[in-house]
Amino acid sequence: MKTRSLSFAVSPEIGKVSAELIIPDDPICIMTLAHGAGAGMNHEFMVSISKSLAEKNFAILRFNFPFMENQKRRPDSPAVAHKTIEVAIKKAYELFPSLPVFVAGKSFGGRMSSQYLAMQPTTDVKGIIFFGFPLHQPGKPSLERAEHLKSIAVPMLFLQGTKDTLASNDLIEKVCASLHLATLITIEKANHAFKAGKQDLMPILIDSTKLWVHKQIRGDTKS
Repeated sequence: MKTRSLSFAVSPEIGKVSAELIIPDDPICIMTLAHGAGAGMNHEFMVSISKSLAEKNFAILRFNFPFMENQKRRPDSPAVAHKTIEVAIKKAYELFPSLPVFVAGKSFGGRMSSQYLAMQPTTDVKGIIFFGFPLHQPGKPSLERAEHLKSIAVPMLFLQGTKDTLASNDLIEKVCASLHLATLITIEKANHAFKAGKQDLMPILIDSTKLWVHKQIRGDTKS
């Protein structure tokens, strides 16, 4: 397994962002991984899940959004976030032109990735993985943030904790039931950070992602 630090230019106006590429010896796919609104690509969760997926033969391209790169507290506008994701996906194709490409994100990163994919009438991306989709603000249940998911043309995997205050269990189940390309896996007692007491939930996240990705690569898109 090899790790490379790199950067890529989002645009002349926005500038460059940092990224890290983890390359297993025999990769089965390349996955872009976008961080959440509160922590960058080097947060413990982001590093841990990247290394764990790489051990399952996923090449992982983890990157910063411009706001985190420039140490700003306020997340980027959707337009800037979407552009960053677009360039990251293009970089993944450039690095591994013969591998299937998957898109993934934690919270804000997943939502911005899905908004970007919803605006693409066609795409070669094989699927998107949400590590905690932020459906609504805490204590303010709503389905508004899920509207764009209806326009996504690729399979979706939702990994959600049953104690996630940003996605009430009944509402995320309702959303996924309405999307014929969605698979929902709920993790008992886990919060938005995938914490549930002293339990180590990383194996559940990794094994669920691995199984689902293998099904997409085989073409079993209904699973």
